[in-house]
Parts: sequence; structure tokens; C-alpha cells
Amino acid sequence: SAQNQNQDALSAEELAKQLANPVSSLISVPLQNNFDFGVGPFEGFRYNLNIQPVIPVSLNENWNMISRTIIPVISQSDVTAVSKSETGLGDITQSLYFSPKESKNGLVWGVGPILLFPTATDDALGAQKWGAGPNAIVLKIKGQWTYGGLVNHTWSYAGSGPNDISATFIQPFMTYASKTGDSYTLASENTQVWDNSIFGGFIGVYYSKVTALGNQRLQIGGGPKIYYGNNPFNPKWGLRANIVLLFPN
Repeated sequence: SAQNQNQDALSAEELAKQLANPVSSLISVPLQNNFDFGVGPFEGFRYNLNIQPVIPVSLNENWNMISRTIIPVISQSDVTAVSKSETGLGDITQSLYFSPKESKNGLVWGVGPILLFPTATDDALGAQKWGAGPNAIVLKIKGQWTYGGLVNHTWSYAGSGPNDISATFIQPFMTYASKTGDSYTLASENTQVWDNSIFGGFIGVYYSKVTALGNQRLQIGGGPKIYYGNNPFNPKWGLRANIVLLFPN
């Protein structure tokens, strides 16, 4: 019926808006597929699947805690050397955000720690370091628009890896979520490594849509990534394809 379609469209719009807000109270499991070409001095290829469960926990009537885990599964060739390939698990990062439930004037924020675990199954896929640091996000929701930024800093404090870590990550983003559950996102991800003054980042333009597969609501989308900076292992270019499994309350 038209009313049901209307409710579906509304909920798709609402889900798209919640997905644009990394600290919303929506349980989701993003499967982020990254395909990077021309990686490093040997023009290698890297496929990186980031499994990123986002689980909000209600602490009390005023505060939520949002847990976001990033589990990277990596397969690369010609990155560390010509005709050499590595496949396995990378280093897992765990972010926690403590965020007030009430947002004022559409302003949403969260702060907490970020933790780095040396889980890589191959030395080439991780830093062999334990790390921790502060983590913050702030965003503004205005009509169909969501814009803001995420920033964290990680210091290593233990581990066998040869290089200490002192790295800042900054991710500004803006998303337009349409009434039909379509989203258009412009975002950039930037990492400054302070020990050796290496900076690398990319800007991505993504289209995504909330849809359903049987009873499972999901968001699918993707788009190109353009790299910049002085990181010698920057790819020339890349593609991202996202599948986000949604578990609305």
C-alpha cells in the first residue's frame, strides 16, 4: 500500500541519516571493501576488507557508549617486494565513544579512547605494537545534511615492532541523505605520522542506498578514492565498496 511504501521510504531516510552519524544508537556491521592500485614503489595491489561492528550501549538516561571495532583482513601483492604477496589479519583497532543522548541544535559529539592491538598475522600487515590514545567526534545534523569530523591520536606503549607509533588521524566528512534513503558522501581520511613526518591521505566520493535483502535491511554503496601526501606507500588510486548490515531497534 502507499502508506506502507511511505513508511518504508521514511525509515530508509531515517536509517540513512543514522548511518551518516557514527555515534547514533543504531547497531550496524559495515563490511568496507577497499581496492587500492599502484601501491608503493613497486606499484602493487592491496585489497583490504574492514569488518567494523558498531554497537551502541545505553549507560543511563543521559549517556550512550558506542563501541566501534575495525578488524582488517588484507591481501596484497607487489607491495613489500616484487612478486611477493601477503594475506592475513591486520592490527585491530577499538574505539569507544561516550556520547550524550540529547543533542542540542543538531550538534552531536562523543569522546573516549582508541586502542590498537598487534593482531597482524604477518609482520608486513601490522606494526607489532600496542597503542592507545584519545578519540573524539563532533558532527552537526541539519535537515538532510550531516557534517563533522573524527580525530584521534595513537601512541605505542609496548610491543616488538621496530618503530614507535605517534600518529594523528583526521577524518572530516559530509553526507546528504535524501528522502528515499540515498546518500551522497564526501569524506577524507588523513594520517600524520610524527616520528618521520610522513603524511598520507585520500578523499573519497561515495554514493549509497538503504535497501533490503529479504528481511535484512542493509546499505550498499561505494565510490572512488584519490590519494595525496608524501607517504611512499600511498596507492595511486582506489575504490571502496561498502555493504552495511543494519539492525534497527
